[in-house]
Amino acid sequence: MVSTASCQHKPKIAISACLLGAEVRFNGGHKESRLCSQTLSEHFEFVPLCPEVAIGLGTPRQAIRLVGDPAQPQAVGSVDNQLNVTRPLHDYGVEMAAAHTDICGYIFMQKSPSCGLERVKVYQDGGRPAELSGRGIYAQAFCAAHPDLPVEEDGRLNDPVLRENFLTRVYAYSDWQALLKQGITRRSLTEYHARYKYQLMANSPVQYKALGNLLGNLGKQDPRDIAPHYFSELMKALKKCATRRTHTNVLQHLSGYLKRSISPEDKQEMQQLISQYLKGIVPLVVPLTLLKHHFRQHPDLYISRQVYLQPHPENLSLRNAI
Repeated sequence: MVSTASCQHKPKIAISACLLGAEVRFNGGHKESRLCSQTLSEHFEFVPLCPEVAIGLGTPRQAIRLVGDPAQPQAVGSVDNQLNVTRPLHDYGVEMAAAHTDICGYIFMQKSPSCGLERVKVYQDGGRPAELSGRGIYAQAFCAAHPDLPVEEDGRLNDPVLRENFLTRVYAYSDWQALLKQGITRRSLTEYHARYKYQLMANSPVQYKALGNLLGNLGKQDPRDIAPHYFSELMKALKKCATRRTHTNVLQHLSGYLKRSISPEDKQEMQQLISQYLKGIVPLVVPLTLLKHHFRQHPDLYISRQVYLQPHPENLSLRNAI
C-alpha cells in the first residue's frame, strides 16, 4: 500500500537554528533538540534561521524581552532598554516569509521573544510579567504571511499526539504544494479531497462534511478560485487533534470495506483490537497494522489511496504512542 508520505522527496521545514545545535543563543549556547537534529532530519530538509543573529545582534549578547501591551509588545534589551529591535525582527519575519515559500512547516524555539508562538512573557513596569502572554515578534510576522503553514514549538513536539498531528499537516501541506505545481483542476481538487476523507474524518468530522459540501457546490465555478479557501479550511480541520473516539470511528468505517472478504474469526479479532484501542489498552498502530494486512490480502483501490493509512513515513513510528 503506497502512501503519499512514502513516495515524496524530503519536505522542507524551517527551524530555529539553535534547535539544530547552532550556538546562536544570547549566551553563546544552543538548545539542540535531538528529536529534530537526529530523528526528523532523516525525513525533512531543515532550513535553519535565527532572526536575532540575522538582524545583527552578536553572540553572546544581552537577552531581549517583550515589554508593554501583550497584543503589540516591543522587543527591547533586558539590560539596556534603549535597544529596541521590534522593527528589525518584524521586517526580517516579512522578508523570510517572502523568501521561503517552498517550506511545508516551521519549528520555532519556545518562549523566545523573537520566535515563541505562545506563552511568551511580556513584562510590565516594575519587571512583572503581564497576565496575558505574547508571541515572538519575528514569529508573528512570519506566520501572518503564511496563515495556513503548519507551525509548532519544539517543546510541544515531545507530546506524541501533537507531534503526529504536526507532521501529518506538514505532509498534507507538501502534498498540496505538489498539486499546485501540477495545476488545480476540478478533478485534481476532488481527488485530493477524496484521499483525505478518512484523515479529515479522524481530525474533524464536522469540517469533513463542510469541505465536502464546499466542493459539491462547485457548479460552474473555476476550481482555482475556490482552492485557496478549501485548503485554508482543510488545514484548520487537520489542526484539530484526532481522539481515540474519532480514530475508532474511522477504523470501524475502514473495517466495513472488509466485511465480505474476511472470515468471522478475522472480523472478531479486528473488532477486539479496535475495542482495545478505544479503551487505551493498545496504541493506534496495532489495529491499523491488522487493517493494512487484510487490505494487502484483499486490495481495494479506493482504500489504497487513503492518506489516513500512512500520512507520514512508517519508520517515524508516530502512531506507536497514540
